[in-house]
Order: sequence, then structure tokens, then C-alpha cells
Amino acid sequence: MSDAHIAQEPTLRVALLTYRGKRHVGGQGVYIRHLSKALVDLGHHVEVLGGPPYPDLDERVPLIELPSLDIWSDPHPMRKPRLWEWNDWTDAAEHLSFSTGNFSEPMAFSLRAWRHLRHRRADFDLIHDNQTLGWGLLKLQQEGWPILETIHHPITVDRKLELEHARTPWERFGKRRWYSFTKMQSQVAQRMPRIMTVSESSKGDISADHGVDLEKLHVVPVGVDPELFQPVPAIVRRPGHLVTTASADVAMKGLKFLLEAVAKLRTERHIELTIIGTRRPDSHASTVMTRLGLDDCVEFVSGVPDQRIVELYSEAELAIVPSLYEGFSLPAIEAMSCGVPLVATTGGALPEVAGTHGETCFLTEPGDSEALAATIRTALDNPELCARVGAQGRQRVIDQWSWRHTALRTVEQYRAVLEEHAAGTA
Repeated sequence: MSDAHIAQEPTLRVALLTYRGKRHVGGQGVYIRHLSKALVDLGHHVEVLGGPPYPDLDERVPLIELPSLDIWSDPHPMRKPRLWEWNDWTDAAEHLSFSTGNFSEPMAFSLRAWRHLRHRRADFDLIHDNQTLGWGLLKLQQEGWPILETIHHPITVDRKLELEHARTPWERFGKRRWYSFTKMQSQVAQRMPRIMTVSESSKGDISADHGVDLEKLHVVPVGVDPELFQPVPAIVRRPGHLVTTASADVAMKGLKFLLEAVAKLRTERHIELTIIGTRRPDSHASTVMTRLGLDDCVEFVSGVPDQRIVELYSEAELAIVPSLYEGFSLPAIEAMSCGVPLVATTGGALPEVAGTHGETCFLTEPGDSEALAATIRTALDNPELCARVGAQGRQRVIDQWSWRHTALRTVEQYRAVLEEHAAGTA
């Protein structure tokens, strides 16, 4: 779409919802920050309504903070709020839901968003919700709001994998209670008129797990900034140095299998691993690290700016995405954009994102530490192939993904939602 054509289109006023969005807490914050900026770059007005941890936004994007009880924040996640912390009925609803063992943030945030937006219908053309899928969205829909929903992947996949990797029956019971909010998400998703997702893989999984008609689902991949995430020629790659972005306590990210692979490779060569993420002492990954004697060759790095992440990629011989499942994987395309050769599993959308084995990436089976170690070994032993894969991986990102492209296609979805809404109310 040409800039001249874009200029002729009417600008839109968008209320962008994210129940949590700090950019160092998973991909949601990255998505909200960069999509909102790219939309403003196209001339649209965007206000973000967010819950804690709040997103870091471009200075042109207003942030409406919707405070919660902040039950899951560090340094005391899952703390029990006191009654005097309740400010209104949404806090009571969040607390009562949490008291049953449920993850209550999406439901409570959606009610707060409804309460805020119900009196601002004249200020926005539509609502774009980022995977909250709470009851408050149905209230807004009933009150006549056009809504576009983004689902990166169904959280039911996380639920399945967490239950499979629970260490005790009591832990499995707790996981079932915590993930009970996915029932709400399925019911809300089924009533959303149009849903945007990030890959064909996620599209199929959302349809199957949430019971959403395929006709309602539309794929708009996320992006990366190739001018920010690019090779740094002045930085020399460290031999045997691996880097990954993974949470130590999320089974879906497959960190356990990467640690096992590192332990195997360490018996035959020098290996170091940097994990972009936070280490939790009581996590399964921490237990595995200690058991395998890896504390001296594995480091965690968290809370660093994007430029430091670029430097970490530039220092590494390989970037690893060991996930059991990904709906898209921003870390994969950020690594590829930096020109570092990528080793990834075939879990979920990763082959769709990373491309062809031996050309733009190295692929291996998920959940198999032996296979992962063998793939890493093959890559490290073939430096010329690695260099070629790294260069071709970066070119794949440049050719296919940018936040501007994501924003343009998102605006197409906005206009489709508005047309459908107008037709339905005529």
C-alpha cells in the first residue's frame, strides 16, 4: 500500500487493551509498544489501557493505567491482598477469583476496562483487545462497541503442557485451578466477531481449542525492527556461547531440555549459555541447573534494554529457541534479524516463522534434549554453514516482517471490523 493511498484513508481512533504489558514480561509488552508506535506513525490515534506491570510506550501514545491488586508482582507473587487494599467492586472480584486458585487478572482487567470505556464511546472508533478475553469485553460488545481481538496463541496449550510437566499431584491440582480462566477465554473468544492471530499454526489451534470458526480468524504476523535488531560488527562472537530467551518457570519454553543439552555438550567442549529472563530459585529449571552442575556456565540476564539484547545476540555463536510450542516467537525473529544463526524446535509455528532447515535456521524436534544437543553440535562444527544460515535468516526477516507491515495489515482488520459492525447495526 502506497503512502499516498494511506494518506487518503480516514484516520482511526483506537483503544488498545492489554491486561499486562511491561516490555520485559513476555511478548505482550513488545507487541503493544511496537504496534502502537507503528499505528501512530501511520497517522492513527491510539490510547493504551493497561494493567500492571504497565507497558513502556512511545511518547505519542497515551497510557491509561487501570490499577489492579497486583497479586502476581515480584518480590512476592501470589501474595494475599488485605481487605483495606480493595478500592472498589472490581478489586473484590479479583480477590475472590484469586482465592479459588484462579488466575484472576484477565477477568478483573476486562471489567475495569469496561467501567472506563463505557462513558467514552465518542472518543474511539473501536476497541482492539490483546488477549484479555474477559467478561468485560462482552459488556462492551453489548453496549455497541466494535471489537477486534488478538490471540497470539490459545493459553489452553500452556495449560496442557504445564499439566504434563507437573512434578506432583498437588502441583497438577494447583495448575488446573490456576488455568480455569481459560474456560472464560474460550467462551468470550467464541462471541468475538473477528479475531486476529499471528500465524497459521495459531489459527488452527485457536479454532480447535477455543471452538472458534475459522472464518472469524485472520493471520497478521508480528514484526521486528531490523534497524535496531541488526549485527554489531564491532562485537566478536564468543566461541561456544549460546543465548536464549526463556522463562525459567514456564514449561512451554522448553528450557529444561536446553539445559540438558548443554550438560551433554559440556562433556566434550566449552559451552556457555546466557538466558534472557529471570531465574526463580524454586523453578523446575533452577532445580535442573543445580542437579546438572551448570551454575558456573549458565547466567540469567533480565531487565535490560533492547540494545543490550542486540549485543548479547552479537556475542553468541548460536541463538536457541527450545520451546515445546510457540504461536509465533518474537525472540526467534529478533535473533535472526541480528544475523545470529538460529537453532529452533518444530514446536507450533516455529517452522513457519524460522523457515527452512539448513538455509535460514537449524530445526530439531521439541522435547528431545539429545536431538537438540546434536543439532547444536552440527551447527557449531560447521562455521561456514552457520555464517550462511545467519545471513539468510536476517534476509528472511527483512523480506517478511516489520512493525510497519504489521500495522498496515492490522488497520485492514480494523476497517473490516467497522464495516461488519456497520452492516450488523444497519
